Amino acid sequence: MRQPIKLFSSILLVATTLLFCCNSKPDKQHSVSVVEASSINPSVNISQTRIKAKQALSYCKSKNFNTQFCILIDMSLHSGLKRFLVWDFKKDTFTHSFSVSHGCGGLFWSYALTKTKPKFSNEDGSHCSSLGKYKIGQRATSDWGIKIKYVLHGLESTNSNALKRFVVLHSWEKIPDDEIYPDGTPEGWGCPSISNNSLKILDPILKASNKPVLLWIYN
Repeated sequence: MRQPIKLFSSILLVATTLLFCCNSKPDKQHSVSVVEASSINPSVNISQTRIKAKQALSYCKSKNFNTQFCILIDMSLHSGLKRFLVWDFKKDTFTHSFSVSHGCGGLFWSYALTKTKPKFSNEDGSHCSSLGKYKIGQRATSDWGIKIKYVLHGLESTNSNALKRFVVLHSWEKIPDDEIYPDGTPEGWGCPSISNNSLKILDPILKASNKPVLLWIYN
């Protein structure tokens, strides 16, 4: 008789456990935190960006560039996020953040097929973005967006063909004002393009600078 009693006890224990689990209310706080955690998008790593900004400030001082602000573009971020930062050196943080395109490479223009893994090249005709530091140059008329562009002078071996490739800072009506993650920002032929409204904000800031402004694209 001991074996049936032991078996009955085991069945009773399992049934009691199941009944308790079914009738127990979920931990509301834990449930909410899981939902909130799953809804958080990737974003700019401020600590790492501050390190990059310090390097940028040292460069600007050495080259007699503007030491009030610069532009940092972190291409390691998903293209559907705001990865174009107007960085205030004095405040040690960004004052504006915008969506920005990267080059489509050999794929289809205006799609977002490399939103997580862009390719980079300095070669003419590559349709890729080029990494490195740029001097923001002359303000001129553009065929795109709000018809304003800024010429970009590549300062490193990785972007020395910027002028030859007509890589400029301009706006494009396809670029969204807001983050669209997990979708990606439409890709162009290598120019760092921002939305029309974003350039309307940035344009007077650049116009007011009496020294060259650094734009740094990094991965």
